[in-house]
Amino acid sequence: MESAIAVGPPPEAASDLTEKIQIPELVPSAPPGPEPTAVAPVTGKDRLVALDTLRGLAVLGILLMNILFFGMPMIASINPDATGEATFLNRASWVINEILFEGKMRTIFSMCFGAGVILLTSRAEKRGAGATIADIYYRRNLWLILFGLLHAYFLWAGDILYSYGLAGLFLYPFRKMRPWALITIGVFLLLLSTLIGGVTAVVIQKLPGMAEKAKAAEAAGQTLTEKQKKVLKGWEQLQKYIHPTEKDLEKDMKGHLEDYWGVFEYRAGLVVHMQSIKFYKSTFFDVAGMMFLGMALMKMGVFAAERSIRFYTIMAIVGYGIGYTITTLVAVVAIQSDFNLLEFIVPYYLTYQFGRLFVALGHIAVVMLICKKALLPRMRRVLATVGQMAFTNYILATVICVFLFEGFGFGLFGELERYQLYLVVFGVWAVQIGLSMVWLRFFRFGPLEWAWRALTYWQLPRMLKEDKYLPETA
Repeated sequence: MESAIAVGPPPEAASDLTEKIQIPELVPSAPPGPEPTAVAPVTGKDRLVALDTLRGLAVLGILLMNILFFGMPMIASINPDATGEATFLNRASWVINEILFEGKMRTIFSMCFGAGVILLTSRAEKRGAGATIADIYYRRNLWLILFGLLHAYFLWAGDILYSYGLAGLFLYPFRKMRPWALITIGVFLLLLSTLIGGVTAVVIQKLPGMAEKAKAAEAAGQTLTEKQKKVLKGWEQLQKYIHPTEKDLEKDMKGHLEDYWGVFEYRAGLVVHMQSIKFYKSTFFDVAGMMFLGMALMKMGVFAAERSIRFYTIMAIVGYGIGYTITTLVAVVAIQSDFNLLEFIVPYYLTYQFGRLFVALGHIAVVMLICKKALLPRMRRVLATVGQMAFTNYILATVICVFLFEGFGFGLFGELERYQLYLVVFGVWAVQIGLSMVWLRFFRFGPLEWAWRALTYWQLPRMLKEDKYLPETA
C-alpha cells in the first residue's frame, strides 16, 4: 500500500486484503466431506486464479512506490532531486515509476477489495446465509481497521489497511446494484477527489503571493489577521516540504534513526494526521471510488478472465492509450519545471485519479489476457501464490523494510540513492516469493490470512494440508 504524503495524493499503500479466493491450480479441492456451511472461510475450490494472480502482481509492485517512503524523505516521491541525487539513474527511475506504477498498484488493490465484497457476499447469499453475512462482513472490516491501527502505529505510518477497513464499511448496502450504477458512483467519487485536489492545488499555487502580501503588511506595521497568520504558517511548512534545507532533512532523518520508541513517537504524529484529517479530506474518496469500480468489474466478469479476448485487448489499448498519455505529459511538465511542485501541482492533481485509473485498467487487461490464454504458467503460478498470501506479504514487506531502514534496525534511512532502493525491492520480492511458495505447500492459508479468518468467523479454520492435496511443483 502506498503510504500517504503530506502534499499530493496518497501513494500506493498498501495492500488489497479482499477475501482471498483460493486457486484451483495451486490448491486442489479438499477431499469429499460435509457440505459447506452458509458462512465459512473460503476453501480451495472457491478460489479464482486470475484474481489471485492480479493481486500477487499488485502486492509485489506496490513496494516499488512504498520503498521510497521506507528509505527516503517524503518529498522524494515528487522531486527526485530534493535529497541531492540529481543523476540520470535516479531521474530515470522516477520517470518510469511515475508513468507505469505510482498510484496504479493501489488502484488495483482497491478494485480487488471491491471485487472481494461481491465474492464474499454473493457466495454466502447463494448458500442461504441471509442476514448472517452482514455480521460476517462488518466484523471482517472492523478487524481490518484494528490491524491497520496496529500496523500504522507500531510498524509504519504508510499503512493502507485502516483506510480499506473504514471505507469498506460503506460498501455493503451497494452490493446488489447493477454494474453501471456502481461505475457511476465510483466515477463520481473520483471526480470529487479530483475537485478537492484541484482546489487544494490552486490554493497551494497562490500561497507564495498571499504570503508576500502578508509579509508586506507585517513590515508596514499592520496587525495581521488570523487568515494572514495561517497563510504565513502554511507557506513556511510548504517550503520545508518542497525545498527542504539540510537542517530539515536532518530532522526527518533523526526521526527515523531513533531507537524503537523514539521512532514510535515520531511515527505517531504522522499517523494521527493521516488516519483522521487526511482520510476524510482525500483518502476516502480515492479508495472508495476505486472499490466501487472493482465491484462493478467483478460483476462484469472482468476479474475472473471471463470476458472475450477482444474485450481485454480493447481494454488494454484504451487503458494504456489514455493513461500513458496523461501520465507521460504530467511527467514531462514536472521535468520541464525542474520538479518545482508549485509549477506542476495543478495538472498533477487534476489528472492524477484518471491517469492512474486508465493505466491500471491496462495492467488488469494484460494480466487477464495472460490468464485467459494460459500464457507464462510459471509466472502466473508465482504471482497467484503471492496473491493468495497478500495480507502476510504486505506486512512482511513492512517488517523487512522497517528493520532495514529505521534506527532500531540497520539504520539505512537516507543512505541509499533512489535507484539503489530498487535492489532492496528485488531482495524483498525474493523473500516474499520464496516464503509463499514454501508455506503454501504445507498450509492452506498464510499466517495472517488464517488469523483474520479465525477472528472473522469465530472458528479456527483447518491450517495444515493433507499430503495428497499438496500442489504440484512448477
